[in-house]
Amino acid sequence: MGTILIDKLLQTVVSQKASDLHITVGQPPVLRLHGRMRKLETKVLQPEDTMALMKSITPERGQQELQEVGGFDFGFAFGDAARFRVAVFKQRGNVGMVLRQIPNNFMTMEELGLPTVCKELVTRPRGLFLVTGPTGSGKSTSLASMMNYINETMDHHIITIEDPIEFYHKHKKSTVNQREIGVDVPSFPEAIRRALRMDPDVILVGEMRDLATIEAAITAAETGHVVFGTLHTNSAEGTINRIIDVFPSNQQDQIRTQLSMSIIGIISQVLLPKIGGGRVAAHEMLVVTPAIANLIRENKIFRVTSSIQTGKKFGMQLMDDTLFHLWHNGICEEEEVMFKSIRPSELRGRINKAKQGMEDDEESEEEEEEE
Repeated sequence: MGTILIDKLLQTVVSQKASDLHITVGQPPVLRLHGRMRKLETKVLQPEDTMALMKSITPERGQQELQEVGGFDFGFAFGDAARFRVAVFKQRGNVGMVLRQIPNNFMTMEELGLPTVCKELVTRPRGLFLVTGPTGSGKSTSLASMMNYINETMDHHIITIEDPIEFYHKHKKSTVNQREIGVDVPSFPEAIRRALRMDPDVILVGEMRDLATIEAAITAAETGHVVFGTLHTNSAEGTINRIIDVFPSNQQDQIRTQLSMSIIGIISQVLLPKIGGGRVAAHEMLVVTPAIANLIRENKIFRVTSSIQTGKKFGMQLMDDTLFHLWHNGICEEEEVMFKSIRPSELRGRINKAKQGMEDDEESEEEEEEE
């Protein structure tokens, strides 16, 4: 029964363009549509149902790991329709699953609304480029789009190190080798060290989650490769601090120096529901100029945010500015942009000011048109 049911469920996910499917005991399967959770009009799942669903798609070694450590992540293809990243886990002794849909086709950087400066940064010969944001904010999608752009336009050797592999890349103008943690290589740091011997131009590190991985990624960026990494931070300033804080205090000065020389850019993103359905990404973009590199080196990271504000000519933008424009242009509701804001009181002030100003502006615009 598991196989028939899972195919039907996955078909629903694909046809409704849901981002996730949640399977847990005590309620029907649930879809996440445009950021909202929606229960399907089907039967309430029993322990044997979730077990059957899990067994119908989880590889042997995953079922074993679920028993031993209570969880397992893997990727699998649903025919040609889509790929899914699956998290299988135990809760209250029963089996649960969350399946995240990974589209088969790549969106371009323009379609994703990524800042235009990204194109210039991803084609640099070396350095560390970070894509950050909370879980489910579209980091993987943005990275896949950047990799695909490099793949289509440059004759590079791209190595991706992922846990699990999400988007599948075919060889286009570049050669792409994708290595999965636990299948092809034991760990992130090990994979990065080995990648350096594989004549790479570009290395994608799925998650920079610990000291050893971050250290290996910075070293790879310093030695003449472009390294892409992700972190769960929500601003450029927060990202730099997070990286430095991972190191013991006696190494922090040295890391600041290394980081100031290797980092080329940080893009932070969040997803917001659009008025009328669908979702839109908001971005903060830091381009590391010599002046910003100095701030990192001299431990004046608190000044990075104001440097982004004055760095528009370099293609930089602040998250709250982007959020303000999404509200101002009628794309997102006020409470949604406030919810994602990094400095809510400042944004609230700007929105209130704009509301008063709009009334005045409308009058003055009408006068101008008459002239």
